[in-house]
Amino acid sequence: MSRTSTTTRDRVRDGLGQDADRPDGTPKVTGAFAFSSDLHARGMLWGRTLRSPHPAARIVSIDTSAAEAMAGVTTVVTAADVPGKATYGLEHADQPVFASEVVRYQGEPIAAVAAEHPELAVRAIEAIEVTYEVLEPVTDPERAMEAEPIHPDGNVFRHLPLRHGDIEATGEVVVEGTYEVGMQDQAFMGPESGLAIPADDGGVELYMSTQWLHVDRDQVAACLALPPDQVRMTLAGVGGAFGAREDVSLQVHVCLLALRTGRPVKMLYSREESFFGHVHRHPARMWFRHHADRDGHLVKVEARLVLDGGAYASTSSAVIANAVCFAGGPYRVANAHIHGYAVRTNNPPCGAMRGFGVVQSCYGHESQMDKLADALGMDPVELRLKNALKPGDELITGQIITGTAPVREVIEAAVAHPLPPEPSDDDPAIALPGGAGLTAERSDVHRGVGFGVGIKNLMFSEGFDDYSTAGVLLELDGHGQPIATVHCASAEVGQGFVTLAQQITRERLEVEQVMLRPADTAIGSAGSTSASRQTWMSGGAVELACDAVREALFERAVAHGHLALDDAEHPLFDLRDGQVVEVGGSGSIPLVDLLEEGPIERTEVHRHAPTDPLDQDGQGNAHVSFAFAAHRAVVDVDPDLGVVRVVQVATGQDVGRALNPRAVVGQIEGGIAQGVGLAVMEEIVLDDGRVRNPSFTDYLIPTALDMPEVLATVIEQPEPGAPFGAKGVGEPPTISSTPAVTAAVRAATGLELPRVPIHPEDIALASAHDG
Repeated sequence: MSRTSTTTRDRVRDGLGQDADRPDGTPKVTGAFAFSSDLHARGMLWGRTLRSPHPAARIVSIDTSAAEAMAGVTTVVTAADVPGKATYGLEHADQPVFASEVVRYQGEPIAAVAAEHPELAVRAIEAIEVTYEVLEPVTDPERAMEAEPIHPDGNVFRHLPLRHGDIEATGEVVVEGTYEVGMQDQAFMGPESGLAIPADDGGVELYMSTQWLHVDRDQVAACLALPPDQVRMTLAGVGGAFGAREDVSLQVHVCLLALRTGRPVKMLYSREESFFGHVHRHPARMWFRHHADRDGHLVKVEARLVLDGGAYASTSSAVIANAVCFAGGPYRVANAHIHGYAVRTNNPPCGAMRGFGVVQSCYGHESQMDKLADALGMDPVELRLKNALKPGDELITGQIITGTAPVREVIEAAVAHPLPPEPSDDDPAIALPGGAGLTAERSDVHRGVGFGVGIKNLMFSEGFDDYSTAGVLLELDGHGQPIATVHCASAEVGQGFVTLAQQITRERLEVEQVMLRPADTAIGSAGSTSASRQTWMSGGAVELACDAVREALFERAVAHGHLALDDAEHPLFDLRDGQVVEVGGSGSIPLVDLLEEGPIERTEVHRHAPTDPLDQDGQGNAHVSFAFAAHRAVVDVDPDLGVVRVVQVATGQDVGRALNPRAVVGQIEGGIAQGVGLAVMEEIVLDDGRVRNPSFTDYLIPTALDMPEVLATVIEQPEPGAPFGAKGVGEPPTISSTPAVTAAVRAATGLELPRVPIHPEDIALASAHDG
């Protein structure tokens, strides 16, 4: 990785700007880390969920008697046993805990059991008899908008029009296209799992792999008719998330079983059940029309975006907002007219996934930019540079970019990386498309290069009260040395907040020892680990808590006469080398001496600048900040066989400030892996609402052999208002890597390829037809 930035002197070991080790790194690579699937409690029962085999049906009857009569089965629960609210939902409570009258997607929960052994729980589920009246599913979102409602709330989650500038404006050069994005799964390694333990006060303790502890707690409490403080949640080890753990999956079921039986209950999804137990990326159908003048300046963007939200709302309203807001891309667009629709169907529910709506629209607008460059006879990179946003520019929502916007810089950084060497007869066979399958011949392979640029909003938007809470305790350990303990409910899902929290605390308090309390609901909410927000939000909360501890230390030093005030109200003190010192003076006192009279603990809440809802024309200051990335992809393709090998992805990414450069590279590489997957292999295949490939045998994700060489340059321009100037880095790598790979495949084949993922038959059959 290369960096373009201004560096400062490192003051503490493993502080900000350094390649600090993850505290959970060694346990994870040695197998000692406890994931949620490893949870165990004495006397524990096993829970299991019965799910509908149909995407649309009426439930005529449910007979649980055979299951209840089985030895070792302790309880069976259905919708009739839910003591509180019958529905839940991340933004809108429209999803039943258990279906009771109507089934709206394949895999919808019908009942749950608890048994002494997991295999017995499976047999009990199989013994439940459900009589269905099977209905014709509504699986086409276009049809769903006109069809009879499949839910009392209707079939359109949100219609968002956006009108900016002169919507009647036209350009001298006009290109249009229709594009599709398939349903992608988050494909995390650790399936959903949790352990619920009934408490003496009638409440429940839930240990769960999730992304948002407090919102889970509130939904569980409402469904169980408990006050929120009687549902106490602790984060269990999370095996990846990428958005899929934002919604409730088994939380209500496992807690209900524990309370009914009075015993601990564990639930652990199989891989197949996991495909039915969480949301996925929204499939999209998108029409774009781009207008430009003869010099290549964008004049207007028109678009119609239709996202399939599946059976329940989840975050569809926010996802379509992102898709619409950023349909113009990271470019200056004076005029725009866009309509976005998030639609309910009988397909599996869709919600958050890395990139959150912008992945879909980026694929559309970047395909259009290549088409426009071709119509203009212009280099695609030149066209993007000509229209690149910069600070002070106006977005199509009317919002002015007040922070950094190094769009030109990320483009130039991606282009500056060297291209890979041309294919050679000396290359090993595994380097050919198809790899170890030994299917491609070197003489049949065509190389292509493609480009993509993306923009992503950071944090929650549209007026949401976004905040995070953190507490810091500073005290002496058993050996008389300072030690800090950080408490924050931020869910560590692999992104590295546990490392960052330690780095911030070391930097602000000048201590070597920093411990982390488990993330739980005993402290205020940290919000969701999503939207590239935890570095900014929870990092900011930890910084505030550390600074409050610093101030308390300074006050203690003054109160005891160790140091004098510089003036009546503003002492000028600092922490250096384990001492409180006067800035510009000679007075100092060891930190140890100040802590001998007792620990100091402070809890603080951090909020970002307020945002506004979008108005009736899709205009408003709806977003906090923006991050940008550019990707150049190089692919080899055998057109006759349709097989693709992604050889290299070079990128430039806007990071604000790299607080942990090694972690930044990890996020870039991981995000590119998911972008490559969406481009050429990853798709949940649906057949009339039924999932045909709920396994990692049939749902393909990139392996180490599929990953290209990644060359990365991070652009460091500290963001005003961001703690330490840093931006979140997790989502931009996924957004524009997909269109870059697709553009490279188009360049290699000469095919239009308007849909991702690109399947071998999309290339081979089209090539055979053209031939």
